[in-house]
Amino acid sequence: MESRLDTPAMKRIADWILSQQIPSDIIIQVGESTFNLHKLQLASRCGYIRKQVSGMNGDKVTHLEITGMPGGAEAFEHVIKFCYGENFEITEDNVATLRCAAEHLEMTDECKAGNLIGGTEAYLEAVALTSLTGAVTVLRKSEELLPASEQVGLVGRCIDAIASITCNDSQFSMSLGTHAGGYDGLSAPPPKAVDDWWADELTELRIDTFQRVLVAMKARGFKGIALGTLIMLYAQKSLRRLNINGRDKKKMDAMQEHEKRVVLETIVSLLPREKNSMSVSFLSMLLRAALHLDTTLACRLDLEKRMAAQLGQAVLDDLLIPSDAGTAFDVDAVQRILVGYLEHEGEAARLDYGTDHDLISTAASPPNDVSQVGRLMEAYLAEIASDVNLSIDKFTGLAELIPERARFNEDGMYRAIDIYLKAHPHLSEVERKKVCSVMDCQRLSREACAHAAQNGRLPVQTVVQVLYHEQRRGDSPAMSYKQTPSLTGRHARGVPDEVARLQRENDELRMEILRLKTRMRDNSVFPAAGGAPASGRPPLPRKGGAGGGFVNNVSKKLGRLNPFQRHDAMGCRKVRTDPPKDRRHSIS
Repeated sequence: MESRLDTPAMKRIADWILSQQIPSDIIIQVGESTFNLHKLQLASRCGYIRKQVSGMNGDKVTHLEITGMPGGAEAFEHVIKFCYGENFEITEDNVATLRCAAEHLEMTDECKAGNLIGGTEAYLEAVALTSLTGAVTVLRKSEELLPASEQVGLVGRCIDAIASITCNDSQFSMSLGTHAGGYDGLSAPPPKAVDDWWADELTELRIDTFQRVLVAMKARGFKGIALGTLIMLYAQKSLRRLNINGRDKKKMDAMQEHEKRVVLETIVSLLPREKNSMSVSFLSMLLRAALHLDTTLACRLDLEKRMAAQLGQAVLDDLLIPSDAGTAFDVDAVQRILVGYLEHEGEAARLDYGTDHDLISTAASPPNDVSQVGRLMEAYLAEIASDVNLSIDKFTGLAELIPERARFNEDGMYRAIDIYLKAHPHLSEVERKKVCSVMDCQRLSREACAHAAQNGRLPVQTVVQVLYHEQRRGDSPAMSYKQTPSLTGRHARGVPDEVARLQRENDELRMEILRLKTRMRDNSVFPAAGGAPASGRPPLPRKGGAGGGFVNNVSKKLGRLNPFQRHDAMGCRKVRTDPPKDRRHSIS
């Protein structure tokens, strides 16, 4: 749009000055640029210059330096054209500069009607601030003119215009809302919709201006999911150069690090409070960046609390947060997240219990949320167990937090324990017992029991417990292992009874073989005091007295519950515990 800011009288005067080639009578310097001009033309429009060249000594002023000129020499050139009556176009790109320059030079209607301030104000009201395109463009330009643009109220007016337009038109919130929840915010931008250009424009704003825009949009009722996507886009552009996944911190300039820290803390404070408005992956990325930039404790705890509320939606990679405190991953942060989840889950359960059956609390966790979290934490334990710097207290402390209702069996916990013992081969017997204490041997599957019975890394007491509970399970159907839902119900009923019986007998035979091997191994490790007889035949069973083999020691500890005592032995019949050397058993 072209705006004619000259009058016929001014044009005639300017033409006369140029035609008569009247020499300039004042030199004005703006920055490093100088302009040879005429006092009459400038003083008629600019109140500031009129004050400088008027009065008793006004004729003596031949040189004038204008400091703090918004827009610099380029803006002053537009002012000169306006003062000399030349035509030029006011656009969305230069209206902010002209408005601030006119304010600085006091180009009001008191000096002359139809001055530059009035012309730019008319353009802002009629054109620039009536569309989202114009408002965003003017706001971005106003940032370059701070603090002058703030003094004339240009920034606030642009922010109000943006908030009003975006909230009154649903297409903007819909275009952003389609991306919510599926984008981590720091790796790659989401697919762009047709109307998302304005979001990209807003992400180029300074963080303080961006904050003011979001606060104004939220105050006008803009949807939290759409705001979340806008925040993701801003974080992707401002924090993408951070090495948040690396072990070593990338050296960064102190000022640059401070700026990014302020940006991140502001982003966290702007996150919407609605549940599921941000993806867990994005929250995890923000937490890694917060640890990398050493933000405030309140900022990190806020992110951990948000992750705890949505822990059921997380995947293993979301919890693998690097640490520079000696261990490969930040186990303490994950432990706080798990504690927060358990507190949230308990509070949701209480809310559901206190409401009517027809009402469902929005804070409640999904039906399979707890079991998903249990499997996730067992996978996390297995992942961090191979870290040689991971202490026993941290490993067991996190394992003990996993509630029993979140685990169908102990196979995942056993796997994590086995990996930890393998990565820490120099643990003492007491330390290995402490590690294994977080596992309930009664809830191991048959496959896990078979593996644990011949696992040399487990302490002997744990192996004995595994065999004992497996023996009780085989003797009493009532103590059989509680299967997962995938193995019960209609799936289990579909298996033929004969196949199930053969499989059960096969498992029992395999466990019997493992028990015999364990007893033979224990007898070889702990031989009798008198040694083997010279005839090579196995010794008769000992009837009591001091000493005794390993099995007798275990029997004394277990008291009356002796899982290894054969029924025929209870009938006072002597049973050979070891086969003679001249016989060989083969099992097929």
